[in-house]
Amino acid sequence: MKEIYDKMATEAVNAQKAVVSTINNKRGTSFKVKDAQPYVDAVNRMKPEGEQSKEVFDLHVDSVNAHFDVLTGLTETVRPEDDPFVEHYQTPPILEILYEEDPSFRTSVEKFIEEIGKSEALIGKESIRRYAGFYGPTCVVDFAFVPGSTSNVVNRILQDMDIPLQHKRAILASKSWGMNTSYGVGAKFQIAIEDGKTPSEALKEEIDMLKMVYDTPVEAQFKLMEEAGHSSFDVRKYMDQYKQKMKKTVRAAMDEEVFYGNIVTVPAYGVGDVAHHISQSMFNMTKDDVVMEAINVVSNVLEGTMNNAMGNFRDEYSPLTIATDATAAATTKILWMDGFTTMMVLDLLVKRFHNLVLTNPRRGAAAELHNVDFIDLIEKGERIIDHKPRGAGGMVQGINIDLSPIEKSEILNNPQRYTYPACAITVRFSALMRLADFPCLLTSEPVTATMMTNIIALHKEEAHSPARVCKFCSANYFDYKCGYCNWTEAV
Repeated sequence: MKEIYDKMATEAVNAQKAVVSTINNKRGTSFKVKDAQPYVDAVNRMKPEGEQSKEVFDLHVDSVNAHFDVLTGLTETVRPEDDPFVEHYQTPPILEILYEEDPSFRTSVEKFIEEIGKSEALIGKESIRRYAGFYGPTCVVDFAFVPGSTSNVVNRILQDMDIPLQHKRAILASKSWGMNTSYGVGAKFQIAIEDGKTPSEALKEEIDMLKMVYDTPVEAQFKLMEEAGHSSFDVRKYMDQYKQKMKKTVRAAMDEEVFYGNIVTVPAYGVGDVAHHISQSMFNMTKDDVVMEAINVVSNVLEGTMNNAMGNFRDEYSPLTIATDATAAATTKILWMDGFTTMMVLDLLVKRFHNLVLTNPRRGAAAELHNVDFIDLIEKGERIIDHKPRGAGGMVQGINIDLSPIEKSEILNNPQRYTYPACAITVRFSALMRLADFPCLLTSEPVTATMMTNIIALHKEEAHSPARVCKFCSANYFDYKCGYCNWTEAV
């Protein structure tokens, strides 16, 4: 198995390097979808080994290729306003394939849709709380069960339902790592209230939208994109063509008894590097040399640490833990260079969130999502790099995190070249604040996606999404909401 663990690390690092090298080469230029070819090439080198399921790998690899092929056939580029949604067009067609192939699953979904209609009190309460910022900064489309998230609400609705457990888990997974449409709970309610409608009218719109997300997911995503003003390509054509390309792969996974929750998850989380992480918005953001260097050194810390760990991974989860801890440690190390602690940043961003609620009542449902990812990242990083016994002393699972790329960085160690030279004390922090809105290559999503496919391929029949763990939410230092979390009650 050690060979598989090392392979996981290699594939994940290759995915990260493909994305980051492309951004280095293309930053500041006009984005073309075909710019993402190096990432697609890296994905195509992913292979199952030993006991790993070929069908699970096919869900990942075939999806990335289908996404790239369909997108390049429909458009030359994707405008920044549309790029966050490119990873939301996969789960809706996949769900509809499952509906068509397995009537019993469709029946369970229909019962769930009925239950949504009976859950006015719960949905109304959660919509009001999210609109008002009751939970503080949260992730409305969380990959775990954080209060204020869609998965938290869906989990509560499912708990007492009389449908097969595996169907419950698949329904839950489809609106977590499986990104079934771009919708986040409470969004319709919020806008309806702001438009002057009554709470009862707003609640009806909310429930109708949630029902539609599961009843006709492709149509729901089309409706959401039409309302959002999406114009880069024909989303209906995309989902139709993607569905046709993925039918054979999904059927093969079903035949091999891959858990439905994995079937709706794996195809979605790997495509975002094509026209989202490799995108015009990323090319614009990384025109700044310090922002680009932060991504570069974090990626180099990842690679160096994974090289240190080769042959020493404890199990199939170890590469993911070490990889994500390494990038967290690296990000926090950069933060420390400008004299900031994690708690200072938490204090700043949490306080800002509450004022944002007041000053922007029409804020996007997911506005603070990546800020939450970022503060969780740096808080974890601080626990890792702080000296013992306060922290882990820069080690994880007995492996030294290689922070030398930061120490050797010409750019990060010469901030005076990027501001008024005599007062260069906030340059690196300001770069991290840009990345706080877009931390996908710090957390890192291509690494996590690659690792998760490898893990799921070893446990194809088990539920992996949402993550059934405590997230150690950093915002809880200010807005303590653990009592509203339900990860321990996951269906």
